[in-house]
Amino acid sequence: MKEKSFASLPVVLVDDEESVLHATAAVLHSAGVANIEMVQDGRRLLPSLERQPASAVLLDLFMPHIMGTKLLPDIVHLYPEVPVIVMTAAQDVETAVRSMKEGAFDYLVKPVEESRLVASVRHALEVHSLRRQMGVLKRYLLSDCLQDNEAFAGIVTNSRKMRALFQYLEAVAVSAEPVLISGETGAGKEMFAHALHKLSGLSGQFVQVNVAGLDDTLFSDTLFGHKKGAFTGADQSRAGLIAQAAGGTLFLDEIGDLSMASQVKLLRLLQEHMYFPLGSDVARPSDARVVCATNRQLAQMMRQNHFRSDLFFRLSVHQIEVPPLRQRKEDIPLLLQHFLDQSAAAIHKPAPEPSNELLTLLANYHFPGNVRELRAMVFNAMALHRGGPVLAMDSFRQAIQKQQKTGVEEVAGEPPDGLPILIPGRFPTLEEVEEAMIREALKRAKGNQGVAATLLGLSRPALNRRLARRATQGQAES
Repeated sequence: MKEKSFASLPVVLVDDEESVLHATAAVLHSAGVANIEMVQDGRRLLPSLERQPASAVLLDLFMPHIMGTKLLPDIVHLYPEVPVIVMTAAQDVETAVRSMKEGAFDYLVKPVEESRLVASVRHALEVHSLRRQMGVLKRYLLSDCLQDNEAFAGIVTNSRKMRALFQYLEAVAVSAEPVLISGETGAGKEMFAHALHKLSGLSGQFVQVNVAGLDDTLFSDTLFGHKKGAFTGADQSRAGLIAQAAGGTLFLDEIGDLSMASQVKLLRLLQEHMYFPLGSDVARPSDARVVCATNRQLAQMMRQNHFRSDLFFRLSVHQIEVPPLRQRKEDIPLLLQHFLDQSAAAIHKPAPEPSNELLTLLANYHFPGNVRELRAMVFNAMALHRGGPVLAMDSFRQAIQKQQKTGVEEVAGEPPDGLPILIPGRFPTLEEVEEAMIREALKRAKGNQGVAATLLGLSRPALNRRLARRATQGQAES
């Protein structure tokens, strides 16, 4: 059974005074808590919870028909994941202590200050979300299954690393907390954000914005909107993207490029779930789920004072790092075939078969551009293909050699696997280095000289000449 979204679970208010119910609901609504149920007769509470789970319960202790003191232990026993906030006029310490011993999450004395009420409910919602996620994660660890494979249909993979991320994504989808998706350019961060939105079951839209290059004013106007006359040229009011994403997901891409001033505003939005359109002094609530993505190392930027630490920790409650393609090379054959089918359908050609030689070549390439780079290679090769059952390799070789000549194939300081970095002891001669390089290239290419030549950045004839020279030298020495 699929987990209900966090947005579908109400906060239940239980009090025999109708005025108290409506006043409390109004305060919570203004603070962005949209889903609220009111129960005036305590006898209806447990049947209501059985029909519809709750994210939190605000419970009055002293009511006719059935006392809150009787309901409290029953709720804690039957629904241990649901925080119960006691809200009563009783000010004696003994009642408060007894309520906390029986499992109350918090104890509020009427009349409750609005800020105190909102803070308690928000804390309860966060705790409830974490409790539910722990339950989901335990089930995944025991069953190793996915509840909604359809949500990940757009991500082509056979990698265990990716499957583990899918399971984690399903577990945190029920949370209202932000999600930070990190990974290199072209690894598929946006597809993970779309999958998360589908899994969350949110009724609102998926709204995306790339914040790179937005100055603080443009960032504020894009997200928060503005009132008519807020600035020169503001001829009419405009709702921002937060309003468009109401009840849905707001996806902020390239969050590592956000200016420090805009970081403060984003932090305030995440903490208070409120925002001010430009030119307005009236706060508006936000219930959009915030998902961010970056290809930058935010932890390092934080240590260098280029990214706020409080925002970093707020964003990274749930963090997903999408592995680069070179760390899941078992996906290359699947992706190659997937992009072949796509590109062939786009130009109305039959899809040719990739050769084993091509698969060996791609398996030995570092893919600094990740899945996006492989897609570009395949679409280009398909456009140049002039018929025949086997896909030509020339365009792949040219793309790889061109990338090698730029000198940027090593990503994030990672050297190609197996090549020496340090040279201890005697320094080798150039001839010895060449021999070692050729031997390693042939090993990786499984003896295929064409693939080995591409890895070395040579033409096939140039490699053949070197191999012939080595063979001649070997015969002369013997």
